[in-house]
Amino acid sequence: MRRITMSSSVAVLLLALGTGCSSGSDEKVRVTETPGGKTGAQPSAAKSTGGRPVDIVRAAVAKARATSARIDETVVIRGGDEESTVSIAGPFDLAADKGRLSVDLPDGAVDHMDEVFSGGEVYCSRTVPKGRWAVIDRDKARAHSLLRAPLNDPEHVLRQVSAIRDVSDRGTTTIDGRPVHLYGGTLDYRTLTLGLADERRKQLETARKAMGGGLPNLALVWVDEGGRPARLELSATLTTGSVMVTMNLTDFGKPVKVTVPDASRTTPTGSVSGVLPG
Repeated sequence: MRRITMSSSVAVLLLALGTGCSSGSDEKVRVTETPGGKTGAQPSAAKSTGGRPVDIVRAAVAKARATSARIDETVVIRGGDEESTVSIAGPFDLAADKGRLSVDLPDGAVDHMDEVFSGGEVYCSRTVPKGRWAVIDRDKARAHSLLRAPLNDPEHVLRQVSAIRDVSDRGTTTIDGRPVHLYGGTLDYRTLTLGLADERRKQLETARKAMGGGLPNLALVWVDEGGRPARLELSATLTTGSVMVTMNLTDFGKPVKVTVPDASRTTPTGSVSGVLPG
């Protein structure tokens, strides 16, 4: 498979899934609890959750949201024999709702964007004019692509994962030499489309009906010995291609400092277009 940034079948898939971001209200989802799975070595969270896979995952997500972590995420969009990869990285204090992220799309027309999350707002760097920032209300941001978090917000991904259902125990493995326990499940349609802009939701619903009403997807969570999510993976498949989100979380508990752009260099806006913002 050859790796590209944006063309032909990938562009068609992006059109079907949507690109960009705009304002709108967030949604809430109900977590469906379905126990099941194999036996095996369990993380410490199992002791306080009764050992049910769904509860272990939920407890791990809650533990991550109560602290800070280094975020390293990729969003891979595939169509035909081509693929496009967006990379998102940076420190984020999930408890204090602040952080900074760099977003990259190699060889894209716009290949880089910086983001600062602070005080309920998100600042996105602009290439034109250089040195300027767009500032958006974090709660009103919407996604324009399936499984893209609005403005790449890592807490959005954690909210989706906490709604995992039909969870099974996939056994023990390692990530970078660290022992972890893998759990797998699925997300319901409402969770898959959490935070998606209305017009994109309608397009996705049309694609879903063309597939017979289903939207195949998979949610995987690797929980470390401390009962925290070391890695999350969400994926979904359409007739035109697929999208996969992989988020690694490390450096839990480290202080996160952010510098908010000076007001003289910011422009309030309700939307930012393009692939990078989600």
